[in-house]
Amino acid sequence: MIVAFSVTPLGVGEDVASYVADAVRVVRASGLPNQTDAMFTTIEGEWDEVMAVVKDACDAVAARAPRVSVTLKADIRPGVTGGMRAKMASLERHL
Repeated sequence: MIVAFSVTPLGVGEDVASYVADAVRVVRASGLPNQTDAMFTTIEGEWDEVMAVVKDACDAVAARAPRVSVTLKADIRPGVTGGMRAKMASLERHL
């Protein structure tokens, strides 16, 4: 599965980069394929391992923020691996 998610700390002011960095560190340490852009972090793997990383990333933010908001979108395709790269390769071919 591929999951794109965003973790937003609430009640900490406008500068949230250090909180988001805590979440991204967790994702990068997971060893699963991932990428982060200005809006979302995308991660790929099996359901249980991806959701565990999302939970740990949320917990990392919640450790310093009084409230956390999470937005998540999932593409569940059993048996497919390398979907993050394959989707982008297909898009580039069409461009």
